[in-house]
Amino acid sequence: MKVLTGATLFDGIAGQTLENAVVIVENDRILAVGPAFSISLPPEAEVFDLQGLMLLPGLIDVHDHLGHNDYDLMDRWELDAPNSYRNIRTAKVLEEVLDMGYTTVRDGGGLDIGFKQAVSEGIMSGPRLALSLSLISPTGGLSDIRTPSFHCCPRPTSLTLPSGVADGPDAVRAKVREMCRLGADVIKCASTGGASSRDGHGPFDREFNKDELEALVDEAHNQGRRVMCHALGGQGLRQAVEAGVDSIEHGTYLNREPELLSAMAEHNIYYVPTLLVYVFHRDNVRQEVRIRARALYNEHIQSVQQAQDAGVKVVAGTDAGGWGHPPNARELECLVNEAGLDTKQVLLAATGIAAQCLGWEKDIGTIEKGKLADLIAVKGDPLKDIGILTVKENIKLVLKGGTVHRDIR
Repeated sequence: MKVLTGATLFDGIAGQTLENAVVIVENDRILAVGPAFSISLPPEAEVFDLQGLMLLPGLIDVHDHLGHNDYDLMDRWELDAPNSYRNIRTAKVLEEVLDMGYTTVRDGGGLDIGFKQAVSEGIMSGPRLALSLSLISPTGGLSDIRTPSFHCCPRPTSLTLPSGVADGPDAVRAKVREMCRLGADVIKCASTGGASSRDGHGPFDREFNKDELEALVDEAHNQGRRVMCHALGGQGLRQAVEAGVDSIEHGTYLNREPELLSAMAEHNIYYVPTLLVYVFHRDNVRQEVRIRARALYNEHIQSVQQAQDAGVKVVAGTDAGGWGHPPNARELECLVNEAGLDTKQVLLAATGIAAQCLGWEKDIGTIEKGKLADLIAVKGDPLKDIGILTVKENIKLVLKGGTVHRDIR
């Protein structure tokens, strides 16, 4: 049994704080939470004195690519290094992400079930993983390795990361079932091109037809999986919302169609803007990518702000991987410093609201009795300066499921 005392607690529920809090952890769950005066400390418990620190739920990134390290074809086809080296490199990334206080990550394509098994069995350290395996798109879309629009596709010989290409409603249904069979926790699809797609296949270019996208969503929901959809603008974005996907990833031009924001709020469709990846793309070496990223910047910021005002649940996700793996909390800085969101709301976007987006809110995302003991203690107050979460030395304590992963108090 562990007892965490003395910290100022951020609950992850409504953004409330509690000074001089006590959290009792038994095995992997939170047994009790409350002010120090109201809780009797159990004898012989291991006590963690967190005076002067803030205690938060473990942070959550709902859109990452932990197994990727570059956008070039050599990396995407896994030809840049031997598989053994690539897997060890990914294992190091997973460990470092957990070190930074991210106890849960939803991977948007590139990791297979083996990494989740290894983490779950304690063979390697890493966050809880929600896997999509491979992005699903039609021929010529983001998952088609035969075009320069490849996004998060596996190399042709991969058995555990299947091709995501599917054409027609029946093939799309079969592809969803294949992903589920191989261990996908969530179904990832694309309904538009993107900023980093080939020239001529950009943010307003539609991928799936309406009947294909509806079949994908229907089959995913039949299989008990949520759908995260890469969609930037135009008809493809509209079709994704109308088909009932569970989250819009990027959504850079939502501001142009405010009725879609109303629909998202009404139907509880989450918005994952991934601002950080577009900050990177603004200086991309490819001219067409750089032009697109700069053209969408102001509209993207407006989309985030209008979504927040419309009651859409904004969630934090980095879309990291294509340019390496910066601190995941840099996305939180972008939401505050670029989009102007309130720090409390941004912390909720990386804790309680993020857990809801995953459908895992019964177990993670908040500091409550009965929840998994995913907890971090940090130096400083991220409600005053969200940037402290980007500095490793400020992450003083990390517990995942009640087990201490990092303790530098």
